[in-house]
Amino acid sequence: MSAEVSATTDIKPAYPLRHLNKLRWVVLVIVFLMLVLLPFLHLYQTYVAAHAYDLLSAPERRLYDVMEWLTRPFVTDPATDLNAIKGTTWSGSLFGVKLSDPLAVVGQVSAGLDWYWPFVMTALIPVAVTVVFGRVFCGWICPATLIYELNDNLASWLRKVGVPIGRRRLDRRMKYLVLAAGIVLSYITGAVLFAAIYPPAVIGREIYYAVAQQGFGVGAVFFILTLLFDLMLTRRGFCRYVCPGGALYSLLGRFRLFRIRRKVETCNDCAKCNAICQFGLDPLHDDFGQECNNCSACIAVCPTDALKFTVSMRDVPFQGPGHLGRLYRKQAQGSGT
Repeated sequence: MSAEVSATTDIKPAYPLRHLNKLRWVVLVIVFLMLVLLPFLHLYQTYVAAHAYDLLSAPERRLYDVMEWLTRPFVTDPATDLNAIKGTTWSGSLFGVKLSDPLAVVGQVSAGLDWYWPFVMTALIPVAVTVVFGRVFCGWICPATLIYELNDNLASWLRKVGVPIGRRRLDRRMKYLVLAAGIVLSYITGAVLFAAIYPPAVIGREIYYAVAQQGFGVGAVFFILTLLFDLMLTRRGFCRYVCPGGALYSLLGRFRLFRIRRKVETCNDCAKCNAICQFGLDPLHDDFGQECNNCSACIAVCPTDALKFTVSMRDVPFQGPGHLGRLYRKQAQGSGT
């Protein structure tokens, strides 16, 4: 008993980064709201540049007035100043810095058979961030992640009330085949085909259609099908098994510097980390791999603060059962230690 009390005392105070998951949700919400705001800003810019206020309909005037009220403290010339924020998470400009999803560059190079270096350079920052922090775009920025995680919460609720929810395990290598097939088909057709099935691109495009054209495209139907796929077949199935962007980010982040590691001395083998992981990873057995997006959900749920961020290019091999767990104590008693 004294050993257990001592071990429990050693893990206090709580790991300060265990609340990162809350910050991640805040970031996801902000990114999504930005995607919603951008089409409204674009329309407002158009109205301002055309000097067409008197010709606007009543709803358009309300939009103009609201956008003017929101932007007035920050810009003096909306027609040009608002260009500082443009685009989507697929490709855009943020305060003069042009950024593109690496998948957009891969698709463009494959389709055009040419390296347009100004465009290629726009992917350098996302690539560098991924090399250091891993698949963080998927966990921290992708607007689809917010919806997919809410969809997973819905799945948990449905399962509690008796609705059958799919929990099959498929081959995670499927998404790498999708990535390879997309590159080949883009080369053959000369079109960036990834944009048709890549959730961040689809969501940004469909939000723009909804705001600017008061309607949705076929992409909205496709995205709803991915939600049903996750509900009926497998947990977070599209991200885990189909998404070409997830495949590319996983490859880029294979040897990431920042990764989560289990501290076996304070682990009690409760397996809450495995249950919370929507990507079906196995933190309990030190198996994170290149699929981990460093979302920190496992860190947040761990009752003994046994999961922490560390700097390393590789995961450690399985370290054995947690020292606060029954199996370890049973093995220790059996060996007479």
